[in-house]
Amino acid sequence: MTSAARDLQRARALWRHLASVLREETDAVHPRLQIALGLMTVLPQFVGNRLRVVLLRWARVPIGHGTVIWGRPTIVGNAAQHDNLSFGQGCVVNAGCHFDASGRIEVGHRVSIGQQVMILTNSHDIANADQRAGHNHIRSVVIHDGAWLGTRCTVLPGVVIGAGSVVAAGAVVTRSVEPNTLVGGVPARFIRSLADVPPVSSEGLASVGNAG
Repeated sequence: MTSAARDLQRARALWRHLASVLREETDAVHPRLQIALGLMTVLPQFVGNRLRVVLLRWARVPIGHGTVIWGRPTIVGNAAQHDNLSFGQGCVVNAGCHFDASGRIEVGHRVSIGQQVMILTNSHDIANADQRAGHNHIRSVVIHDGAWLGTRCTVLPGVVIGAGSVVAAGAVVTRSVEPNTLVGGVPARFIRSLADVPPVSSEGLASVGNAG
C-alpha cells in the first residue's frame, strides 16, 4: 500500500469516527422541542400557562384538554423524548419541574404536580467498588388520575403512583404507591389512607387550581 493510500484510509477512518461521535452527541436533540422550550424562557413564571401547552403540543408532546403549565419545565432524554412524555386532561404542572423522558412518563387526568418536582426514568444498578454506578437501566413512570405530587418530591424509575394518591413535599418515592394513600419521607413511606376523604366541591377545586 502506498503512502497516499494509507493517508486516505486514515482520513476515512477519522471521518467515520467523527460521524459516530456526532451522532452520539446529538442523538437526544429534538429541534421542535428545543425551540418550544427556548421560546418559553421569555415568559415569566405564572404567565402564559396555556401558551406553554400550545408550544409543547407543537413539539408533539401529547397534552390533554384543560392542562396548564405554570413555568418552563426541563425535559431531557433520547430522541423519542417527545413521545415518551404525555399528560392527560385537566392537569396542573407548576414551575421548575424536571422530566427525564429517557423512558415513558405517563401522567393521567387531573394530576397536580407541585413546584420543582423531579420525575426520573433513568438510573444505574449498584456495582462493585471500582465503579458503584453500574449497568444503566430505563424504567417507565406512571402517575394515575387525580394524584398530587407535592413540591420538590422526587419520583424514581419504575414507580407507579396510584389514583388519588398524595406524595408529600420533599419525599423521595422509590416504590409504587397504592391508590388513595398519602406517602412522605425519604424514602417515602405510607402515612395514612385517603379513602375516607370526602369529595371536594367545585368551589374547593377552584381554590387549589395552582398545585404546590
